[in-house]
Amino acid sequence: MKRLLAAYSWLVFAFLYLPIAVIVVLSFNDSRFGVSWTGFTFKWYEALFESRRIGEYLSNTLVVAFSSTLVSTILGTLLAIGIVRYEFRLRNFLRYLLYVPVVVPDVVMGISLLLLFDTVRDSIGWPPLSLFTIILAHISFQIAYVTLVVRARLMLLDPALEEAARDLGANNWRTFWEVTLPLIWPGVVAGALLAFSLSLDDFVVTFFTSGAGSTTLPLYIYGKVKTGITPEVHALSTLMVGATILTLVLGVLFWRRR
Repeated sequence: MKRLLAAYSWLVFAFLYLPIAVIVVLSFNDSRFGVSWTGFTFKWYEALFESRRIGEYLSNTLVVAFSSTLVSTILGTLLAIGIVRYEFRLRNFLRYLLYVPVVVPDVVMGISLLLLFDTVRDSIGWPPLSLFTIILAHISFQIAYVTLVVRARLMLLDPALEEAARDLGANNWRTFWEVTLPLIWPGVVAGALLAFSLSLDDFVVTFFTSGAGSTTLPLYIYGKVKTGITPEVHALSTLMVGATILTLVLGVLFWRRR
């Protein structure tokens, strides 16, 4: 039975990661067409970095990822502290409401945000679909992930430490900066890295909330799939997978840090 479960586990992992491994291998294939191996090369990565359009799309992706991560980390951290440390009406309702952006399908969130932006634009004439609307859309689901991670870290923190700081004369602001924030910092960084990786890879929400001149790397890859996959797409996909894995590994390391 143990060997059967082990074999089943390996099959599941192979099903999940074998397609990614194929893309990584093909990104180093000298052949431009087909999947037949003709030799090892780095020229597709060189062509990728020499492309001006790729540079523009990469810039858009990083602007969206860093901006939305910064805002969602600040708001998510404050929201987590409010939910864990303070008593107020609808506290439990808000706590369960955090899971809605996590479990709602991306296509539903994308359509709902598009309708919201269209309604606001019809009312006041702003904002047009652009990088700004993409950033707002990413913040809307990133906040939930950051809050859940920071909240879990806060629940492991002994409230007596903050009470001791107040007994020694520290006000709420000083207690937060000198006691609470340093102790929950690994959770804040882990939540920020998780939010960054989600923004970096998001396609569905970005697709519905993007406009002219706001193409990101996931949108570019989708467009290339419709017109024909080239080795540059394999190289770009490999770099995005590597960046995502790196941010998630860093997030896990910060989360485990005591």
